[in-house]
Amino acid sequence: MTPLQALQRALAGEHAAVYVYGVLGARVSGSRQPGLSARLTSAYDVHRGRRDQLTSMVRASHGSPVAAETSYEVPTPARTAPQITTAARVVEQRCADVYAETVGATSRGDRQWAIDALLDAAVRQLSFGAEPERWPGVAEL
Repeated sequence: MTPLQALQRALAGEHAAVYVYGVLGARVSGSRQPGLSARLTSAYDVHRGRRDQLTSMVRASHGSPVAAETSYEVPTPARTAPQITTAARVVEQRCADVYAETVGATSRGDRQWAIDALLDAAVRQLSFGAEPERWPGVAEL
């Protein structure tokens, strides 16, 4: 995988994350579930920022940023707080996976940026109830 391909895959992942977090956030009551609502809002904001950064990074690499799909599948039915929490955890796992690939395919500033994004996704997974992993984003052998 080339560095540009890795950035494009990460951008595609961020498009999906922004979409899914928008859906999840709309299904949570800020007054009845303020903690979950705040975590979803924070995740949405972070992923929007990453999407925008990746768009710039792709352009700086002389690429044409991959466009968002019309819609994305939400990982769970996402009707109850536990289902919404699980869906958010899955989103972060998927982001960690794509950022681990990006770390392996990039160098210098882009690699450091991907490492920071990977670490952030791993920590956010924990906030949504995941168990700590030895190597987030990397399948254990």
